[in-house]
Amino acid sequence: MPEDTRPAGASHHVIMENRRHVTVSGVTDVDSFDEQTVVAYTDMGELTVRGSDLHIEKLNTETGDLTLTGTVNGLMYTDDREKTGLLGRLFR
Repeated sequence: MPEDTRPAGASHHVIMENRRHVTVSGVTDVDSFDEQTVVAYTDMGELTVRGSDLHIEKLNTETGDLTLTGTVNGLMYTDDREKTGLLGRLFR
């Protein structure tokens, strides 16, 4: 979503501490998660966090806050910001 079309006041931050603790703001939903991968929709696109022993410590989609712990090996954004339905996610 181009910056000029984002809702007023929308903010997105990713803070990683020692590759063991990640705090993300601007989260609208979590698509999937397990101990190796967390996929979250954010104001800036789909964010995939890969690692080991990943755990969601806090998720509040009303405030947009997500906190993860574990060993983080990578963060990746994709620009597919439109949510697909359940069938679309099953067949991708």
